[in-house]
Amino acid sequence: MNSQAASGHIWLIFFFFTSSAKGNLETPSFQPGILYQYRYSLEVQLDYVSRLSLQGSRMRAEALVQVHLLWRNHAGEQLLQIQIQDLKVYRDSKHEKIQNVTRDPSTEVVLGKEDTAELQLPVFLHWNNGKVEGIYGDKGGRSQTLNLKQGLISLLHFQPHSGTATEEDVSGSCQVTYVVSEDFIVKTKDLQSCTRPKFGFTSVNKIFGVLWQPTSKSFYSVQGSLIQSVLSEESHVVSPTLKSSIGTKIMSRQQLELVSSSMPGPAETPGQSLQEALAGILEKHQPISTISEPFKRTCMQCPSLKTYLRTLGNRRVKMDVSKVSTTWQFHRFIQMLRSAKKRDVLQLLRKAPEKMVTFFIDAAVAAQSTASLAALSEFLDFSNKGQVPLLEQFLYAAAFSPRPSKELLRLVLDKLNGKELDPAIWETGIIVIGSLVGKLCRMKLCGLQEVGLGMETVLRRLRDTKENSEIIIYLLSLQNALLPETIPTLLHYAEEGSAGVSGTAVSALQRFSSQHITGEVKKAMRRIFHQKSRNYEKTSRLAAAEILLDNEPLPMDLTNILLATRDLEAEMSKFLLSKIQTSLHSHHHPARKAMKEILKDPQINNYNYLSKAGSSSSFSGPLAVTDDMLSTFSLELLFTESGLLRKSVSGFMLRSHGHQLQAAQVSIEAQGLESVLGESNPEGEEEQELMAGMSAIFFDVQLRPIVFFQGYTDLMTKVLLSSGEPTSVVKGTVLLMDHEQAIPLQSGLQTVVKLQGALGLDISANIDMNLWEQESRTSVKTRGGLAIDFTAEIDAPFFQASVKSQTEAEASINFDTAVRFSGNPVLMCLQLREEQLPYREIFTISESSLNQSITVRKGRWGTIAGRELSLHRANSEMCKILLTEAKEQ
Repeated sequence: MNSQAASGHIWLIFFFFTSSAKGNLETPSFQPGILYQYRYSLEVQLDYVSRLSLQGSRMRAEALVQVHLLWRNHAGEQLLQIQIQDLKVYRDSKHEKIQNVTRDPSTEVVLGKEDTAELQLPVFLHWNNGKVEGIYGDKGGRSQTLNLKQGLISLLHFQPHSGTATEEDVSGSCQVTYVVSEDFIVKTKDLQSCTRPKFGFTSVNKIFGVLWQPTSKSFYSVQGSLIQSVLSEESHVVSPTLKSSIGTKIMSRQQLELVSSSMPGPAETPGQSLQEALAGILEKHQPISTISEPFKRTCMQCPSLKTYLRTLGNRRVKMDVSKVSTTWQFHRFIQMLRSAKKRDVLQLLRKAPEKMVTFFIDAAVAAQSTASLAALSEFLDFSNKGQVPLLEQFLYAAAFSPRPSKELLRLVLDKLNGKELDPAIWETGIIVIGSLVGKLCRMKLCGLQEVGLGMETVLRRLRDTKENSEIIIYLLSLQNALLPETIPTLLHYAEEGSAGVSGTAVSALQRFSSQHITGEVKKAMRRIFHQKSRNYEKTSRLAAAEILLDNEPLPMDLTNILLATRDLEAEMSKFLLSKIQTSLHSHHHPARKAMKEILKDPQINNYNYLSKAGSSSSFSGPLAVTDDMLSTFSLELLFTESGLLRKSVSGFMLRSHGHQLQAAQVSIEAQGLESVLGESNPEGEEEQELMAGMSAIFFDVQLRPIVFFQGYTDLMTKVLLSSGEPTSVVKGTVLLMDHEQAIPLQSGLQTVVKLQGALGLDISANIDMNLWEQESRTSVKTRGGLAIDFTAEIDAPFFQASVKSQTEAEASINFDTAVRFSGNPVLMCLQLREEQLPYREIFTISESSLNQSITVRKGRWGTIAGRELSLHRANSEMCKILLTEAKEQ
């Protein structure tokens, strides 16, 4: 332990022994005609949270600080002159040993003449009973130099009595707590409470943000009215929410120790008031903010779009969006586009090879600069049928934006307004409006004119249309928005709409959190499930029952649902009982405790109620568990009474540090197949149109549903003309994480934390119907390349350092379904397979100063073996039969 750290611990011990003697100190003050000299030291360290062989970056500075009184009044106000002299800066040189460079343990940093001159300029402090009332001086020069002086002055900001107050200093306006004992003060600053000038941005979904854990304590030793010493220590642990192991720890330490109070100093400055005293010292006494100014480091070596365009004509790159190399390219293009001019972005879009245009559209939307959005507006023509694939790419890129702007929503609204649009683009656009409105509201921007216009557009058109297909699209838009004020509208269509409309509305209500599932919502769900006023399609009834089960269920509802299974069709009963069994096995399910109580009743917990024949099932279980994340997979299967698959829903959910995300949910639905196979509908159920389709949610965004076939003629056409090629569901690169945060240290140094994470995604689906063999196969293939870049930078006028963590992985997941409906019972095999997953992490430390720059990298990599997930026992048994027969053929 070094001497400074030891002194800090000694002070803490001293404080604990004296903390019982609480009270007020003398009014702090400096005396006229005396030059006070303090030794000032500053240390800052930037390191990784993980224990790596790679050392972090450490810088320390030492200086002599002179303080003398210029003016005072009888109320205790004082004007102090503070000046830094003999500054010396050192950096840790452990990295050079790694590179076989032999040097001293620490290297002195060469200071520029300009920085030295600026640092030596005095500042003038208006000090009132320990409180910093104002700072005056020369505002010229670099903001980093001024911030260092603000950091030094913040050490002189305290109160001589115990209590909690809101104070403004270099960190911002913060809540501070003081504990005062005899001659000793402990100051604890709540850095989470600090408010500062707006800087940076973050992702809407907190699961794609960062965890920030700061601490700050200062210890004051006071003798009489004179400050003897100050020790201030703070730390910040910052990491991506999903992966804290690649986080950064920032530690900062300041110390001020009195070395002399006997040297003669200048005489007091005359003046009746502070302003008169300042006028006699400074020609222009400019006030300086006590809060440090955030600033961005200028990147001198970053590639520019203008440079890239010079070689664009020679580039013929085959881009596979699911490869991580493409995702890293996406990161670089976002940075280029954020600093590019409109004409350059427009040239990029117009001159790019055809296969790369969609990639550049994704990057331009992710960049969200004024120039990139203006270029997209000019490039995209929504009346041009030839641009339909590009328009859909743009719309989905907007929907997936981690932090959309009002300008992006305005662009989408303008492009959809008053034009003859391709039906697919119109549907996608309406759904995307809901996603953008919802995200902006979660960013506390619901009051924006654009948000109001977007929601009014969807609701007005919903009221005006009578077409069920259009109503469903508007309801899906409301599902993406998830605004509580739209719940009455969703309830209306849930109860009054046609089968498809009602099912869509109830599914939208399922997405709301429990706090919005009010008594009125539950009453409506009871009416739908128990069919109080009319008959409802079985998928609507089951979804209504799930809402009652999943949102603080009443024992009455649980009992009534269990009793209702007596009279439901066998497959509906089997599905509901499977859901209930799943809730009993989940320790966190809201229905678990009440359900266990109800099942103590032997009149309900018996074979007659709980043992129903059927193939329908509901399954949920963990997929991956880490220190930061729980990933679960769920599968729901609903069959018709004749044994055909009515609906399957497979989903992947992420939970991390109290936040959750529907990473993916794929729903495949089929109806009316009984008529094709020559079977009649169950008694009392109306005949349904032959149809099969898919609906998908990715990263909490509902996509436009895809219809595989609709009607017998369409089915036969696609069966006869099928090319066997899969249908693309999503293909593109999505920016998931976009975070930039300035963390001002009390020393006046500033750290900027940046997180950027992108996913290249290629999802395709295929359905193969063989009516002659009475077999069907569906396949959903998901391939992706994930790249996460996490950086923490620290800047001083004379020194820069950064630590960077880069994580990459490539994954492939296949979900296959095989159904044979020629026999009784129908046989179905589900297979969920993860291919082997290669990953790599790269850690980089960079330091630079006038006399030297150094960069050190280390990496680690590996492969997670592929696996096939076991779903449930009945599925395993059917898979054995089907797969064995397939091998024998």
